[in-house]
Parts: sequence; structure tokens; C-alpha cells
Amino acid sequence: MRILGGKYKGRNFYMPSGMRPTQNVLRAAVFDLLGHDFKGLTFLDLFSGSGAVGLEAISRGAQEVTMVEKDPKNAEILRENCRILGIDLGEQYRILEADVFVSIKRSAQKGQTFDVVFFDPPFDRNLVKKTLKCLGVNDILHAHSFLVVQHDPAERVDVPEHRKIVSERRYGASQLTILQKVTD
Repeated sequence: MRILGGKYKGRNFYMPSGMRPTQNVLRAAVFDLLGHDFKGLTFLDLFSGSGAVGLEAISRGAQEVTMVEKDPKNAEILRENCRILGIDLGEQYRILEADVFVSIKRSAQKGQTFDVVFFDPPFDRNLVKKTLKCLGVNDILHAHSFLVVQHDPAERVDVPEHRKIVSERRYGASQLTILQKVTD
């Protein structure tokens, strides 16, 4: 796999066999639909896996990126990918080896908010609905922020209160749904 744009454009990172990464065409679509200027934005990548999306956000200039991955092996792959690219982890860029739902709740308790929240949970586990519900209860999105969901096209995305769908596109076996927070 490789980074598609920004500071690390063209650089490769490690992708073990058996992992279902966010494919290049889908990653490109996410960043094209959201716009190319990520400078100053805060980005949360849930169910990070190899970190393909979070690393892309870092490369494109996001001010802060938090990547959440529960599986210790995947979290280690993510740390290795940061090392490969020369990304220093700390306050600005961090990996949380933790449960997504616990991380969302902790972020809300700390008053943390994000401009973009991306999540691509394992398919066939009903995690899209559960994640949207958790995000609805624990509001960690700035005004007018984006919620980006990569999901199985067969799984319906129930639009949470105070959100609207701004884009829905299918890419092979995946669907990309982008919601924006609506303020009164």
C-alpha cells in the first residue's frame, strides 16, 4: 500500500496479507470528497487496522490524528507503519490500542472533539449501527464536521439526529457514506 497525497505521497507502508485495508480508490474518494486541505483539522480514525486512512490524513496535513485499534497485532502494524514513514507519535499523532466504544466515551468525557471521524468496522458484525449510536450519545464532533462511514452496501446507515447525508457512493464491495453535522 502507498500514501496517495500530501507530504508522504508515493511512500509505501506495510500491509500484511489477510488484512482488509481501505483500498486506494476509496481512500482517494474520501479525501477528494472532503477536500484536499486538511491543515488545522482534527481527525479520528476508528477501527484503524493498518492505519491507511489515518496515515493519509497525517500526510495531507491534519493537525491532530487519533487512530484507534483494539487488536494488539494490528496496533503494532500501525506503529510500524508510523516508523516506516518517519511519523513521530505523541500529542499530535497518536495510536490508542483500545476498544472503539470506550475511546469514544473517553473522548467525550475529556471534551475532545473532531472535525472528521472516519470508521470502517469489520463487515457483518452490525458495528456501523452500534458505532453511530455511540457517536450520537457521545457528541465528539465539531459544528459542521464530517462523519465518514465505509460499510457493506447491504448494511443500511441510519442517519443520526442532527446529521445529513452529503454523499453516498459505492466502490465495488464497499459503500462510502459521508454525513455532516447540522446545527440549528
